[in-house]
Amino acid sequence: MSIPKDIKRQLQYSPFQVFARADWAKLRADTPMTLTQEDLDQMAGVIERASMAEVEQIYLPLSRLLNMYVEASQGLHSITSKFLGTVQPQPEKRKMPFVIGLAGSVAVGKSTTGRILRELLARWPSHPKVALVPTDGFLRPNALLEQRGLMNRKGFPESFRAKQLLQFLADVKSGKRQVKAPVYSHFSYDILPDKYITVDRPDILIVEGLNVLQPAKLPKGGGEIPFVSDFFDFSVYLDADRELIGQWYLERFMRLRQTAFRDPAAYFHRYSLLEHKEAESTARQIWKDINLRNLEENILPTRSRAELILRKGVDHAIESVSLRKL
Repeated sequence: MSIPKDIKRQLQYSPFQVFARADWAKLRADTPMTLTQEDLDQMAGVIERASMAEVEQIYLPLSRLLNMYVEASQGLHSITSKFLGTVQPQPEKRKMPFVIGLAGSVAVGKSTTGRILRELLARWPSHPKVALVPTDGFLRPNALLEQRGLMNRKGFPESFRAKQLLQFLADVKSGKRQVKAPVYSHFSYDILPDKYITVDRPDILIVEGLNVLQPAKLPKGGGEIPFVSDFFDFSVYLDADRELIGQWYLERFMRLRQTAFRDPAAYFHRYSLLEHKEAESTARQIWKDINLRNLEENILPTRSRAELILRKGVDHAIESVSLRKL
């Protein structure tokens, strides 16, 4: 699919180089396919399933690009350490983890993309240790959100424990051992007490979340306020038309209503008891009042801060790739 002329005109002064799917696919070069259909089936989301063609044409070229970035970053870190006189003798010498941020709306397919990238990147010999951490675990617990009147703004920037997330990233980036990230359950719609993802000096860390590219408000006095994205070596934004994402959210909601929501222990069990039309109406209202609002106010404005944008069309198929110019 070629890029329409009107889009090309808009991109004339863009900091991004835009590739149609077929052109991006050529950049795979000789990168081998290391995933099977069975692997992809295990990585599928509730409604989105990446095809082998999608992996070959989109994710293998991206995996090749990221591998180059990681290897270049490892070399740059070694040079900087040598300049600063901080080179450590073996076996104490440590690699600086390469951190990838993955942003986008609810229901756009971030989790599936994160899992595919983790598996592809882990198959490169120079960085076999790849960790994936969703930022959902850094949401404030429901009890605290209710206390602060923020339950209807869950997923908005103020609903996250930003300092805890920043400390986690700082610890990982500094090479600390056994760094723990809290775990969030979509079944119970809350943080799981005493459950953690342990990250132990990975070669690559993928951080997936709604607002990971959002900058903080800068102080007038020029003081330092770290952003989550300050810790990223590369960032990816998953993009699609708002109408499409809303339809995907509705499809996912209705699918969960027939599956996970049926369990009486599920937080959203009450939605499984609604009539079909009432459930659809409820899902559309949740999308409009919460998720679309968060997308428009907080998530979409960060799109241009990414190094790479994956633009999706119908059926979750990626139609174009925008790569920031160097």
